[in-house]
Amino acid sequence: MKIIECVPNFSEGQNLTVINQITDEIKKVEGVTLLDVDPGFDTNRTVVTLVGEPEPVLEAAFQAIKKASEVIDMRKHHGAHARMGATDVCPLVPVAGVTMEECIQHSHTLAKRVGEELGISVFLYEHSATKEERKNLATVRAGEYEGMAEKIQTPEWKPDYGPTKLNETAGVTAIGARDFLIAYNINLNSKDTAIAKDIALDIREQGRRARDENGKLIRDKNRKFVRQEGKLKCCKAVGWFIEEYNVAQVSMNLTNFNVTPVHRAFEEVREGARTRGARVTGSELVGLIPLKAILSAGEYYLAKQGRTAGIPEKEIIHIAVKSLGLDDLTPFDPKEKIIEYRIKELYGPLASMRLHEFADETSSDSPAPGGGSVSAYAGAMGAALASMVGNLTMGKKKWQPLFPTMDQIACEGQKIKDELLGLIDEDTEAFNKVIDAMRLPKKTEAEISARNTAIEHANKHATHIPMRVLKLCASVLPLAHEAVLKGNPNSVSDAGVAAEMAAAGANGAAMNVLINLKGIEDEAYCAEMKQQTDALLMEIENQLKLIREDTWSRLKS
Repeated sequence: MKIIECVPNFSEGQNLTVINQITDEIKKVEGVTLLDVDPGFDTNRTVVTLVGEPEPVLEAAFQAIKKASEVIDMRKHHGAHARMGATDVCPLVPVAGVTMEECIQHSHTLAKRVGEELGISVFLYEHSATKEERKNLATVRAGEYEGMAEKIQTPEWKPDYGPTKLNETAGVTAIGARDFLIAYNINLNSKDTAIAKDIALDIREQGRRARDENGKLIRDKNRKFVRQEGKLKCCKAVGWFIEEYNVAQVSMNLTNFNVTPVHRAFEEVREGARTRGARVTGSELVGLIPLKAILSAGEYYLAKQGRTAGIPEKEIIHIAVKSLGLDDLTPFDPKEKIIEYRIKELYGPLASMRLHEFADETSSDSPAPGGGSVSAYAGAMGAALASMVGNLTMGKKKWQPLFPTMDQIACEGQKIKDELLGLIDEDTEAFNKVIDAMRLPKKTEAEISARNTAIEHANKHATHIPMRVLKLCASVLPLAHEAVLKGNPNSVSDAGVAAEMAAAGANGAAMNVLINLKGIEDEAYCAEMKQQTDALLMEIENQLKLIREDTWSRLKS
């Protein structure tokens, strides 16, 4: 799933009616989750956070910018925060499955539309900046709204999109792509803010003023203070005392968690506290965190323990929470704090059922869930068993030379299992879309044509799902074979069953591919899908034969 975050800042923080008019536009767009609305009375500014797949997020952002231009008059705006437009700034942030380069392209798309359709001047900033001097938002915004009429008419500050004449009511907007910012605080067993501040100076990228061996500040030949670089890149940090919790904290903004991950920051602060006679008791996240960041922390601490990360996702998250002490001050609920979990449940309604409930639902007179969903589930069980054998082998010291191989089996098995579990519901959803298309009206020639197109599209989508299941099931077989040959000998039967389940899932998925092709008119497409199916089934049959031979040989020896 591709996910981006959008955090538009609107120049209204006092009139809730106006704020609601803007956020209502966001709520109207399907596929977007409105995570937070944070109005500031003194700043007269509201920060809104929304997430979703790129296309609906861009649409929601545009509609919000449009509404803001209609209900906010910058000629009458006053507030403590610097601003230059009704929508002052609108950053796009890659969260999952989206590169920064893609976000930059999305920012251009949005900026172009805002400039052309709304007549608002737009500057691109941060990673989207077209000039070096436009990267920094403060530089772009210098002069604020009152100085923009003159600024945007100068050659060096010609807007990237939109007019060079100021839209007097809407002002100017900055749009750009930036990295995800994690607001992260680390708790000390002390009330002493001096300790927290000293640690912050050590770790923040900006560092501190350098001193000589006598503690005297060092100046360069131009009499400017020399700075000692901080330990963590992409890190801003301060130390403070939180009266609510009665502890000192090192408070950080991690502006790129791929450069400085949360666990690296935690370990640096822990070491800094130790050398000052203090101790870290835990930490807290302010706002949300991407799933990737929390999994990275869990995997780091599992590796420190010599354990595989080939375990269920929820267990990796649990390790991260306990290792970082994220529940030290308040409970940590992954469903509330992890962005991806806020958008949708980890699994759909079918995959979330108990085993007997899924069996009962399958046995009912409803055609879905059917063979496609059951095939995906069979494949998921095969992947789960392969992962289990990897984990059981990893736990025994006498098989330590095999740990890298078993770790790979466990981790790959978990990834395949999770994707197949997701496809259980996707297969049923795809079938329902075919039914919806078939129910479209067909009274006129235009309606018949539209209905036929919709059915063709729905059938192709319904074919892609079992084809993906088929390919994933095929990828389980090499893992199962390796588990049979090298895994814990007490689990050889489990490894064999992993292969049998994966092969059953693959054959079931292939049947669903072929039956769905019967409703598709595109002959070239059908021929290609049949060719892929035949090739995969032949490969699976050959692999399964070898796996069966090796499994039975080990069981009977």
